[in-house]
Amino acid sequence: MDNKEFGKQLESRTKKFAILIIKTSAKLPLTSEGKVIKNQVTKSGTSIGANYREANRSRSKPDFSNKIKICESEASETVYWLEIIEEMKWLDPEKTSEILAEANEILAIFTSIGKNLKTKQTGNSR
Repeated sequence: MDNKEFGKQLESRTKKFAILIIKTSAKLPLTSEGKVIKNQVTKSGTSIGANYREANRSRSKPDFSNKIKICESEASETVYWLEIIEEMKWLDPEKTSEILAEANEILAIFTSIGKNLKTKQTGNSR
């Protein structure tokens, strides 16, 4: 698969993930604590795809690299909030583990992209 096709597939995947995050956050408890977590996970989980879409329309390689770093950061934050939700047992454990697995896969993808960009920029092959 070429980079353009990969980019389209990842855009689609991150958009589906954003929708899943929105649906998941809607099920969180309406306590003051639940509302805080709901807001945080929704913001970080939907930001991944939005920033990736921007990255694919970036004007320069440094701009692209910066957006990818933001995607990685937002994915990491989303994993954190999902771990909190899981440990609080606020949702069905099976559903929580499924969305957490997807979040970790997305994080791994953006971490890998970021490392590859860094290697290309520095010329190192590590």
